[in-house]
Amino acid sequence: MSDEQPPGQDPGSSTPRSRFEQRFEYVLWQSRLMVLLAVIPALLGALVLFLLATLDIISLVLETWHRYLEGDPDLHKIIVTDIVVAIDIYLIALVLMIFGIGVYKLFVSRIEPVEEHAFTHPFNVQSLDQLKDKIARVVILAVIIEFFRAVVEIQFDTPLDAIYLALSVLALAIALYLMALAHKIE
Repeated sequence: MSDEQPPGQDPGSSTPRSRFEQRFEYVLWQSRLMVLLAVIPALLGALVLFLLATLDIISLVLETWHRYLEGDPDLHKIIVTDIVVAIDIYLIALVLMIFGIGVYKLFVSRIEPVEEHAFTHPFNVQSLDQLKDKIARVVILAVIIEFFRAVVEIQFDTPLDAIYLALSVLALAIALYLMALAHKIE
């Protein structure tokens, strides 16, 4: 007796599946391709943000050169703020890339070049929870960068303002420590 199932028969069942059921399951399986409606715009958005941040940096280099030659005293504050904004844009682009590639890999098809990288590589996700975790880490970094940008612009009016800033930095340091600790546990 052969272990092979006749065509159209479910391996776990002794009754053949109808043509309608086979076609319906095929359509259900192909419906996973709807995630491309999220993947393609996410990757296009990442591309736009990478280009925008790169153009911002190039523009900043040119502006810095001109202001330096003019002897602008506020040059350093402007440069640091603009670079931090560009880094924030790059991080958001990375979130979109990790999301797009991760969703594609999870729902559409394996990506061979991604599979060759280490398990911890941001694009190498095995589950939705892992994808969510990797995206959350990059978002947290973007928030920290945004916090840093805000700190650069702070004017201290009272000593209490400096204490609040110190407590905020301490809270961020604890959050980063906990993230690193959670990453080691994985």
